[in-house]
Amino acid sequence: MSILKLHSEPLQESWLDVYGHMNEAYYLVAFSNATWPLQAHFGIGADYFEETGCALYTVETHLRYLAEVRCPARLDIESMVLGSDARKLHLAHVMMVDGSQRATAEFVLLHFDTRAGRMVAMPKAVQDRLKMAEISPLPTWSGRRVTLKKN
Repeated sequence: MSILKLHSEPLQESWLDVYGHMNEAYYLVAFSNATWPLQAHFGIGADYFEETGCALYTVETHLRYLAEVRCPARLDIESMVLGSDARKLHLAHVMMVDGSQRATAEFVLLHFDTRAGRMVAMPKAVQDRLKMAEISPLPTWSGRRVTLKKN
């Protein structure tokens, strides 16, 4: 499957820090904003929640800051499914500005039935769509951990 281009938004001036570039917290806001259209694309967005009470809960996030972002800027987010199973989704986003990568985000989400209070399997049709969308090979930065090199 190819990379999905489902979300773009302008950098908000209120997202700038005292240095004049995008504050680190707002990278996550932009990536979170991009997750909603991705969920909707696969039929597990806000409408799905209203109908079923099931939602995707983020349980792990890894952000990489590659280059600064300053105003004015348009944040073009490219999304991809890295992996999935009946109850879990591993996804990633790449933030592009003027055709250049500025940041990446990687997420693990769990499919949770808010009415039953537990994880449950996603509908089979959703599972199939997610499997069909998985990219291969995975980006070289996927699955990295945060650490200092030991000498």
